[in-house]
Amino acid sequence: MPIPEADIINVDLPPLTPGENFYLPEVFKGLGTTLKHMVGSAGKWLGGGQRLKTMEYPEVRREDIPLEQGGAHIPNFRGVHRLNRDEDGRVRCVACFMCSTACPAHCIHIEGAAAPWDDREKYPVKFDLDELRCIFCGMCEEACPVDAIELTYAYDIVGLSRQEMIFDKEKLLAVYDATVERKPM
Repeated sequence: MPIPEADIINVDLPPLTPGENFYLPEVFKGLGTTLKHMVGSAGKWLGGGQRLKTMEYPEVRREDIPLEQGGAHIPNFRGVHRLNRDEDGRVRCVACFMCSTACPAHCIHIEGAAAPWDDREKYPVKFDLDELRCIFCGMCEEACPVDAIELTYAYDIVGLSRQEMIFDKEKLLAVYDATVERKPM
């Protein structure tokens, strides 16, 4: 369906002045801004003012992650995932598939089976999470009805291949064992 002529508004731009048509003054303004920022940063660095925020990781680790502000956790930092254990040391997950359904990146893959325990119907036989595909949005954590999956404050995960960055159930439980003392988000 075409747009009616009465709804069309023609906007005429004012003509460029000779200085604007030449473009060089605008280029020099941009270069001046860049030079101002370069000199300002170098002056702070050389003059003993506030240092730049560059860190020499992994020699210098970031330990100033804002965990709490006024007694409440700050929900803006999300690190590697972990699968929690219950009081008996078993995986807390009940294989309800809500985390994999809620995940916008589709990086969680679960295979469930009948649980050998009386307190639940299912448990995950296979639980894979692709950390390279994950966008660390926290939707899996929010969707889990039994708080089985959580995001920790650990940020220094390293892998030399894509396969090493796919965390299976055992690796996610190992992250829990390593971070059990530190309260997650």
